[in-house]
Amino acid sequence: MKVDGKLAHNLFKLDKEPHITINQSVCATLCTKRVCMTVCPADLYDLNETGEVVVNWEGCLECGTCMICCELGALSWHYPRSGFGVQYRRS
Repeated sequence: MKVDGKLAHNLFKLDKEPHITINQSVCATLCTKRVCMTVCPADLYDLNETGEVVVNWEGCLECGTCMICCELGALSWHYPRSGFGVQYRRS
């Protein structure tokens, strides 16, 4: 089974507030590598119509890879509140 098929078994209980935010004044003006867009295993990072990096936090696997790879500290990341976030299921 491919990764996409395995990820489809997960459930996501969404909180009202995102657990990942991007400081656009740092990201858009100082970051040239955009590493978060390539390292996220769930492929949640993209560019919007104005060229800013945006994140679809609702599908986050809570691995923390984006926070580690962001050398400029433009990402603010924390685990969702208890009872929210990803719930892994076996296939």
